[in-house]
Amino acid sequence: MERREFLKKSLALGLGAGVLFLPKGLSGVVSRAFAEDPRPDLVALQGSSPEAMFDRGMEALGGMGRFVRSGQTVLVKPNISWDVSTTGAANTHPGLVGQIIRHCLDAGAARVCVMDHSIEYWERTLENSGVGEALRAAGGIYVQAEDVKYYRQVDVNGATLKTTQVHEAWLESDVLINVPVLKHHGGAVISSAMKNLMGCVWQRRDWHRTGLQACIADFLRVRKPDLNVIDAYRVLTRNGPRGGSPRDIVEMNAQIISPDIVAADAASARMMGREPSDITHVRLAAETGFGQLDLSKLNIERLTL
Repeated sequence: MERREFLKKSLALGLGAGVLFLPKGLSGVVSRAFAEDPRPDLVALQGSSPEAMFDRGMEALGGMGRFVRSGQTVLVKPNISWDVSTTGAANTHPGLVGQIIRHCLDAGAARVCVMDHSIEYWERTLENSGVGEALRAAGGIYVQAEDVKYYRQVDVNGATLKTTQVHEAWLESDVLINVPVLKHHGGAVISSAMKNLMGCVWQRRDWHRTGLQACIADFLRVRKPDLNVIDAYRVLTRNGPRGGSPRDIVEMNAQIISPDIVAADAASARMMGREPSDITHVRLAAETGFGQLDLSKLNIERLTL
């Protein structure tokens, strides 16, 4: 898509991979007014490949060694739920998944696993999404998620979600890296960092029946990711979460990286032309104390490659 066409489409949809997800009034590359740690709370990148943006974003955050120590086990949790190709924007970009695995192994990880409880048939989804080839080339290991024997009943004790069956890899891995693709979702409004964690549970239908937005927020009581990497390279703006038409996709060529899952989703909401407080699960998670909704209180670094 040419830049002029992208800008026209983005403005029409209220979308944008640049200033629209930043707090109003901020200017310049970095806002450090509230920072005690010189490293940013959130890095927003635009203008290059998923791999190159991740490399630069991790450099700004202090490197993968800040999150992964030698000998640790790492779980990388992308969205690989749909039997569509990379261009469909329904799954996490395979190049990004592979690059994250490489960074973890370079930091000394003993093992890097990848899993998602796919909605469509997992073997076709894994291969047609490109993630299977990417993880094998990078040295990752795919973890089976298609049998209830891999899940444990966990007491959540949330406001809405009381119990759920969680994949053992989510519970046992030393480090959790959450790698969703940003997209529209019919029930949750947006699908980003928090929504992606539904791929760690066995019976998702119960969440829809009980109250999807509240369950998404409550699940953070089980365990929060150590790092969130939002793939906004191609963004499905309508008819999510699977999509079906190229007309629904905007090429934003962007990425958001943050240890704060609420901040990551707040930035994601801005990119989708939404106020973060209007996304129920994001607001509920912030109110419970799981992260920062107000982006003006964060040290944000914006990078254009």
